[in-house]
Amino acid sequence: MYHSPLQAYQTIEQNTVSGRETEARVLTKAAMMLKNCQGNWDSPDRKQKLDEALRYNQRIWSIIQAELLDESNSLPKQLKENILSLSVFIDKRIFNIMAFPEPGKIKIIVDVNLNLAAGLRNSPG
Repeated sequence: MYHSPLQAYQTIEQNTVSGRETEARVLTKAAMMLKNCQGNWDSPDRKQKLDEALRYNQRIWSIIQAELLDESNSLPKQLKENILSLSVFIDKRIFNIMAFPEPGKIKIIVDVNLNLAAGLRNSPG
């Protein structure tokens, strides 16, 4: 028996949503957090929201890097290398935005996250 409706929902979702779909959802959430910051740049809580969104993105991309470097990862070598190169670019952009925040710098991260999420949703597995 579940202690809360949330716990029941999370258990059901874990058992019914594929790993790729979960990854796509997380990347989409990260993109939307950044897009929200970009769209509300003059908001009084922008600094806090931007920091939260950038750190969330940073954690996701660190997890992606760790997964790609795992020896048991079955993706083709060239694909792993391409995504790792992309992750290095994303890391640099995140640090650049942290140091010198500008709304125009956010778009590329949003685009990469959404494109990767779309690819995950359209790939078998």
